[in-house]
Amino acid sequence: MRYPQGGGLTAERRAFREHIRMHASELFALGHDNAAVAKQLRVSVRSVQRWHRAWQHGGTAALESKGPASRPKLSEALFEVLEQELAKGPLAHGWPDQTWTLARIKTLIGRRFHKSMTLSAIAQMLHRHGFSHQVPARRAIERDEEAVTGWVKETWPQVEPSWRRSGPGSALRTKPASR
Repeated sequence: MRYPQGGGLTAERRAFREHIRMHASELFALGHDNAAVAKQLRVSVRSVQRWHRAWQHGGTAALESKGPASRPKLSEALFEVLEQELAKGPLAHGWPDQTWTLARIKTLIGRRFHKSMTLSAIAQMLHRHGFSHQVPARRAIERDEEAVTGWVKETWPQVEPSWRRSGPGSALRTKPASR
């Protein structure tokens, strides 16, 4: 089964599936046919056939879990180093402002660890480690909040016309004068 959006099986789910395969190997050893094993374990006959072939060639060891399908590009130790580098800020790494973008983090990973990752893989890795994307509030230092509030309450209602009709509406799309 493939999970294109960066999902995948958890360790518990992999262990559960491995347990089912181990139970199937016991049933193979007892001489049960594929259809009976599939029915008892509530899995597809096709999966049981694949497991049976693997069991015949490699025994029970062939049905053991081989771990996650993909290994993370950055180990936990390297991710800790990345966190320290991110904490230094973009200015320390040569960017002109204090905004971390996925493209900048990709460049940092390439410079620091000599690894290439896609932007979506970086976003997923950061999300798995508790990071979230945030949009900075870009407000001028000179901004006068009282003047903005006053403009929104007093001036804007005069500029923006009301969308409500003053009279009764009609279900027809044509104008009443054109009927």
